[in-house]
Amino acid sequence: MQLSNNFRLSEFTRSDTAKRLGIVNECSSVEQVLNLAHLCHMVLQPLRDRFGPIRITSGYRCPELNSAVGGVKNSQHLRGEAADIHLPSVEKGKEYLSFLKTLTVFDQLIWEENKGTCWIHVSAKRLAGNRREIKNIIK
Repeated sequence: MQLSNNFRLSEFTRSDTAKRLGIVNECSSVEQVLNLAHLCHMVLQPLRDRFGPIRITSGYRCPELNSAVGGVKNSQHLRGEAADIHLPSVEKGKEYLSFLKTLTVFDQLIWEENKGTCWIHVSAKRLAGNRREIKNIIK
């Protein structure tokens, strides 16, 4: 199912962890799919239009997968409101972040680093006010 010009639902439900653990990671409601489409239109598609292809490393997570990856209990990934995007380099990530902060409607932008790997968590709420919260998490 196409969520926007360049994003498909399968990009947001694909998970190596789910595959390895035998978890079926599929959206269970229309709301989750609508939330993902909103995230694509408001945040990810504008980013892709500006910078070219973007790789989603974590999108929608069913409760079992969210638990398996150590996600927080109220994760926006559970509602289809969030995605983590791969950064080809720290420099490119900083460009992404600058663009996202100034030219998109978002709820959260979180620069995350763990064991030398970094990514950006992006989220957008479809039915509630977006906080425009920006954080850094380094583990």
